[in-house]
Order: sequence, then C-alpha cells, then structure tokens
Amino acid sequence: MPENTCNGLSSNEARQRLAQYGPNAVTEEKPKNWLLFLHKFWAPVPWMLEGTLILEAILGKWPEAIIITLLLIFNGVLGFSQERKAQSALDLLKERLRIQARACRDGLWQSISAADLVPGDLVHVRVGDIVPADLHLSDGSILVDQSALTGESMPVECAAGDTLYSASVVRRGEASGEVTATGARSYFGKTAELVRGAGAKSHLEELVLSIVRYLVIMDVVLVAAILIYAAASHLSLAEILPFALILLVASVPVALPATFTLATAIASLHLVHRGVLVTRLAAVEEAAAMSDLCSDKTGTLTQNRLSLSQIKTWPGVEETQLLSMAAMASDSATQDPIDLAILRKSAARIATLPDRQQFVPFDPATKRSEGVFMRDEASWRALKGAPQIIAKLCSNTDWEQATTDLAASGARVLAVAAGPDGQPRFLGLLALADPIRPDAAEVVQHLRELGVRVRMITGDSLQTAKNVATSLAITGRVCDRSALAEDCGVYAGVFPADKFHLVQGLQKKGRIVGMTGDGVNDAPALKQAEMGVAVESATDVAKAAASLVLTTPGLQGVLDAVVTGRRVYQRMLTYTLNKIVKVFQVALFLSLGFLMFRSFVVTPLLVLLLLFANDFVTMSLAEDNVRPSPKPDRWDIRTLVLSSLVVAFAWLIYIFVVYGVGRSLGLPLASVQTLDFLGLVFSGLANVFLVRERGHLWGSIPGRFLLWASLTDILVVSGLAVMGWLMAPLPIVIVASLLLATVFYTLILDQIKVPLLRRLTSAC
Repeated sequence: MPENTCNGLSSNEARQRLAQYGPNAVTEEKPKNWLLFLHKFWAPVPWMLEGTLILEAILGKWPEAIIITLLLIFNGVLGFSQERKAQSALDLLKERLRIQARACRDGLWQSISAADLVPGDLVHVRVGDIVPADLHLSDGSILVDQSALTGESMPVECAAGDTLYSASVVRRGEASGEVTATGARSYFGKTAELVRGAGAKSHLEELVLSIVRYLVIMDVVLVAAILIYAAASHLSLAEILPFALILLVASVPVALPATFTLATAIASLHLVHRGVLVTRLAAVEEAAAMSDLCSDKTGTLTQNRLSLSQIKTWPGVEETQLLSMAAMASDSATQDPIDLAILRKSAARIATLPDRQQFVPFDPATKRSEGVFMRDEASWRALKGAPQIIAKLCSNTDWEQATTDLAASGARVLAVAAGPDGQPRFLGLLALADPIRPDAAEVVQHLRELGVRVRMITGDSLQTAKNVATSLAITGRVCDRSALAEDCGVYAGVFPADKFHLVQGLQKKGRIVGMTGDGVNDAPALKQAEMGVAVESATDVAKAAASLVLTTPGLQGVLDAVVTGRRVYQRMLTYTLNKIVKVFQVALFLSLGFLMFRSFVVTPLLVLLLLFANDFVTMSLAEDNVRPSPKPDRWDIRTLVLSSLVVAFAWLIYIFVVYGVGRSLGLPLASVQTLDFLGLVFSGLANVFLVRERGHLWGSIPGRFLLWASLTDILVVSGLAVMGWLMAPLPIVIVASLLLATVFYTLILDQIKVPLLRRLTSAC
C-alpha cells in the first residue's frame, strides 16, 4: 500500500471533472415497459386480427370478438416476456462497474465508489482488484489477467509507463496510475456500447412477415373480385360485409406466431436437460439455418487455464528433478497462473519436496523467481524464469534452439536451474499453454459434417492460433485482423470490435452466423449473431448477451442446439406448408363458392370453429417425430408458396366435389354447409399427415400428441355434426363415408406430392 499522503486531485477538481466527463458508468435510456408491450400489437398478424376484431364488433358478434381479443393478448404477452430479457446484458455491464477504488483525493488515499472516478485521478490497485478505469501506470509492477476482456489466455506484465485497462484483474503485485478514461470512453465501456448497438434481425419475424404478405395479396385480390361482382350484381353492403369478415377470419394465420413460439419453447425445455439454456426463443430456429460458427478460442475451444504442455530436460536430468526444482521456485500464495500450473503438475508427480527456507517472488526487473533450501548441509537455490536470464546464470548452455522449437507451438517457455549458491545447473525448459477442451475436436467435426463452417476467432498470436486450429482440424487460411473482410478459417490477433464487425460482415454476405464466447470481449459479437452461445465458464455479461447459455463444460450443447433447431425447422415447415395450403383452399372455396352460387358455402360461425379444429390441433406438430436435415435449413417462401398452391389446388377440387355431392344428394343448404365444414376439417387433418413427411406419408411414425389430437378432433367435429350442435345435423353414414373418401383421396395425393416436396426440400 502506498504512503498515506499523495498528490492527486482535490475534491473541487474531482467535482468539476465529474460534471464534465460524467460518472464512470455505462448509461442507458431504458424503453418504457408499456411501450414495449404495445409494440407487440404492431405487426402484420396482429393487424389482421385487429381488423377482424373491429368487423366482429361492428356486427355485434361479441363471442368471436372476445376470442380474437384473447388471442391478441396471448401472443402479445409471449413476445413481451422475451423482449424484457434483451435488456439484461447492459444491466450486468453497469453492475460490473459498481466497485470501490483507492484514489488520492485532497492529498490522502481514500476508498471511493468507482463510479465517482474521473480522468486525472490517481488510483492504486493490488492483488485481487478489478481495475476500475483505464490507467496509465506511474509506478509499481503487476501481473494482470485480461482474458475476460481481450481473449488472451496468458497473463500480462504491466509496469510504469504501461496502460492498464478497466475490468482486468490484478493477479500479482501493486501499482499506481492516473485515470485516462472512464465510463463509455474506457476500453470496457466501449465494449458496453457495442453490446447496446448489437442485435441481428430475427429471421423468424421475416418469415412470418413474408407469409402474411402473400396471404394479404390473396385477400386483396379476392375481395376486389367480390366487390366488382357485388357492384355488377347490385348487391348491398350488408350482404358483402359478412363475406369480408368470413374471408378475413379464414385467411388470418392466427396460430402462426403462437405455434412457432410453442415449438421453440418445447425445444428449449428439451435443451435444458442437455445443458443448454435458451434466453431468446428465435435462436432455436436460427440454429437450424446457421451456416457459420465463429468460435472464440480462449475459454471456448480451450480451457483458459495454463498447464504444462511440454517438458524438455537437459542430458542427465530426470523430469521429476526438473519439476521439483520448478515447484521450489513457485508459490501458490502469489496466485500466479504459471506458479499454479507448475504446482499442480508437480503435486501429481512428486510426493514430497525439500523444506524451503526462503522464497523470492517473480520480479519483472530480474525476470525470475527463486526458492532457497538446504541440501547436503549446503544452501541451494532453485531458479525459474525467462530462458535467456536463467541461461546467463549457468555456463555452457545451448538453450536458443530448444526454446525456439517449444515457442513455435505458441507456448510460453520458462527455464529452470538449480544448484549451490553461485553454481546453478541448467536443468531444462517448461512449455506452458492453454489446453484444448477434450470434446472440442469432436464437436467441430460433427458440425462440419452437418454443413456448418467453423471459424476460430482469437486475440492470441498467429502461431498459437495456427497450432490450435491444426489440433482441431479447423480448415481455411490463418489470417490476422487486417484480413477480416477475407474468407478465412482462423482470425488471430483480433480486438473485441473486430469480432463484432466480423459477424456483421458475414451477415451482410447472407450467412446465418453463430458465435461462441466466454468473456466481456465477446459480448457484442454474441448479441449481434443470430445464435450467440455463452459457454459454461462465461462471464455474466457474456451470458446475458447470448441467446444460448451452456450450463455444462464443453461445446456439446452447440451441436445439440443445431440438431434440435433442425428438428424444429422440419416441424415448422410442415405446419407452414399445411397452413398456406389450408388458407388458399378455404379462401378460394369461400370466394369462388360465393361468386358461383351467390351463397355462403360455409357459415361464419363454422369458419370460426374451423379455426379451432385445424389451427390449434396442428399446434401438436411442435412435438412431432421428425428427422433433422443433414445441411443448414433456409426458408424459401416463394418456393414454399408455389408448392403449397399446387397442393391447395388438389384440395380445392376435393372440397368442390364434396359440395357437389351434397347438393346432388338433395341436402338442404344448411346441411351442405355442415358437410363442407367436415370436408375442410378432414382434409385439413389429412394434409398434415400428407406434408409432414417429405417421402411417402408412411415413412415415419407421427408424434403421439399429433395422433391423439387428430383423433380427438375427428370425434368432436363428427359428434357435433351428428348431434346437430352449432350446425345442421348430418347422418352418421354420410360423416363416415366422407372420412373414408378423404383417406382414399389423401393416398392418391401422396403419390403426387413426393417429387414435389423433394424439390421443395432441396430448394429451401
């Protein structure tokens, strides 16, 4: 600790500078919760529901209006709850700065809140401290851990004249320095600003918007045709308005957002049991489409813990002898990562060590540490430090080539010597490196087999990055930060902003990007990526910025997320195909039926029942049995819609045949409407089984929930029709015959759709 008197700022100067520069904190204007909630009702699907709600209210159909209101609230609450999580990253960054600092004020050292520090303050830091602001050191010497900030695993020596960055941790020594930057101007604060501005647009939102756009276009065309027909036929508005309502109800994809939310929520629950927490549900869907995984090296592919990677003994020296002398020149009390790595290794290999009489910690001036002990009634010294320093103390030692060979692997090399006072003998070299995680190579291989390009991003040197990439079989060029715009497999020597801009650059090229990381320096890129993954050892800031958080060591969770995401994609592809097919079928049937027969082929009430009978039963697809695709999945809405039109046309023929059969049997209009309702329900369920399998529909066993939901749906609507509840009654024979005819027609369509959907799958 420095002397109590010092030359720092006065309280008046500090107050003036605090007013000028602001507090040493990251500030943010938080959006109001009620505005965030209302924003959930400002989107294409809510607009269509709100339009329907207004029409229902105008016509006095309050039960239908209440149901639609509840749907709007349900979707809004789900979206709002997820939106709130997005604010937690910056909150944790602000919390990280709420620490105490030793600053010189009014000529005395005193403890003040780090938020009150200003440029020009004189600050003292020591072992265990989190550096409160960017400092220019004026005296002292310390070892700092910057891994959470810069991504470099090796601790850094800082002395007078060096710059010390905020949020780094002091591991050894004491030092004083002048504050050069605070708050958002500091190295740490700039990272916080990147997190605030980061964020990729949800592809799930784009998907829903694209689907709704096609449905709106269809609605406009059909309504325009009806209005022209009404004007030509001199029909009153009172006759046309109910049709507009029924057409809108039939066309609104009410359950589309809810089904996507349900599917991803169920998938997230499955992922929890596999050690993956999902903080942004859309990330499950993004995982299916992920084409590139940008992985941080330190703490993600490696363990962020120094260990002895190689031991090079000199002739006539045993490894245990070298390790024991290295341990004698180390001390756990220093908490130096190098000392701790050596002591862990020696404890596993050596039972006992000589009693040490004196220990001299590592000194940057001498670049060595020493341990003094007695041997054969003589005082011996064990020395550990930089090879060139230790070699000078020993005679006839050719250390250069061996040191160069070990350093070529990216390791930090130390020399060890021991002997009586003034007669040390060179014993050998120790190489320390950050070991690779045991499962990293296997995960990288599996991801590559699934079509995901793995890129390694690190702040370490080119040589270190190259060796790690070789060990993990990561392919591609090894580039430095000057080649961020180029297509490389490894990017070395990058800064936090580089990771963020690299993710943005890949996104601009149309890539769906995943990013793994563990430190504060990774937070902006984690938030910007479609799938940001914070590993188990990540800082709170990184976990808050990510959309997936691994709760177990290793990267197996990333692979699980990709496979799970692709299963969700297949389920949602089935749901979306089915929804578009049914919307086209129902909307065209209602419109053409009205134009051709000048009557409602299905009543408004039955259309609302159809909404529940089909849309909410098909939500069971969220747990359907599916096979994940072997490559990244992408939504091609145009191909999806065109393929759906072909299938919808086939079902349109079916429902018109059902209508024609009903009229040919001499059934009254109300009974024909019931028959049409049953035909739409049965064909809707049949279409689910038709499109859920890209091959023939018997290619896989449907999920248990889907089977039970479908069976319940058939029994309920058939019972309503037979009993005449909410609709005109039909004989059970006609209901059973229609069900059998639907099954037969589905088997015929199955022969047609196989080549069609195979082309769709290859295009999407």
